[in-house]
Amino acid sequence: MFSPTSKSAFGASKVNRRFHESGWNRSTTTGSRKPSIAPSLKFPGRLSYCSTMKLPSLFACITVFFMLDLEAADPSPPGRTPKIQAPSIDEASGLAISRASADYLWIINDSGGGPDIHLVTTDGSDCGLVRLQGAPNIDWEDLASFSLDGVPYLLVADTGDNGAKRDSCVLYILREPKIPAKGKSLDGTVRPAWRITFRYEGGPRDCESVGVDPTTGKILLISKRTTPPEVYELPLRSPKRQGIQTARKIGQVVVKSPLGDLVPVSNQPTGLDLAADQSTAAVVTYYGVFLFPRRAGESWSAAFTRRPAAIRPHLLAQAESVAFSKDGKTLFTISEGPKSPIVSFPR
Repeated sequence: MFSPTSKSAFGASKVNRRFHESGWNRSTTTGSRKPSIAPSLKFPGRLSYCSTMKLPSLFACITVFFMLDLEAADPSPPGRTPKIQAPSIDEASGLAISRASADYLWIINDSGGGPDIHLVTTDGSDCGLVRLQGAPNIDWEDLASFSLDGVPYLLVADTGDNGAKRDSCVLYILREPKIPAKGKSLDGTVRPAWRITFRYEGGPRDCESVGVDPTTGKILLISKRTTPPEVYELPLRSPKRQGIQTARKIGQVVVKSPLGDLVPVSNQPTGLDLAADQSTAAVVTYYGVFLFPRRAGESWSAAFTRRPAAIRPHLLAQAESVAFSKDGKTLFTISEGPKSPIVSFPR
């Protein structure tokens, strides 16, 4: 356990300085219990939600916090960060803004959860859920929202494959459910408008990052466990021919944290979103958020070849989803685990 006077390979003076600058002190401990790191941090960003961190993300988070000079924009100010209030959202793996109302977010859980799409406000209030019929949650890993021909849609990506063993994966596209009246809770079932069953060119891939570009009619997928991560593409519209489609590789992307290969999982993409105007892609990892601007007329494969324009540590326990606000001026990201903070960044 770190303490304001601990010595380590990081260098005692730097560790001490980071602790004192952050305002963290022994008053955050009670008896022999573990310290609560989240309260009173005044360093850019803040460690939050650390009590349930898995070792790799905790190590990455603490190392970044104490060793780096973080110059990126601050996330949600301390004391103002909302938390998800829905008890049924405990393994959030996908996040998307509502295209119908800027004040709402759609969220899915990953494998082990039901085929449910949850609705919360941007301040975390529980607004109910809908169940997606005929769409078992084998390993739902991302969620995207988009408008096509003036109609708002959601895309649920059943693309998780930790062991790279699945013969095929499925994308479910549905019309965005109607937002309930204020004070009402969403409850019901919906059916997919269409689904896309596919496999990857080159064999199975684990994928947690899926985005939609309706202007080009393409779906983008980024592999998680390949080195470097690979970018794949599928057509968005309902296939004319039934059967298994093929996701074609169009490039690769580098999203390395300042930790480099010291903590390899910190370099794995765990979520993707495209701004509504298709000007920027946001990729989240266990370390932070990476932004890839796209020039006019440029392909996404070309945009992903450049270094990210910004790197913003989110300091979450296990961030696996990211979403642009409806106007594209804010980014939201959340973590797995109950009552995750909803961290927001100004773009």
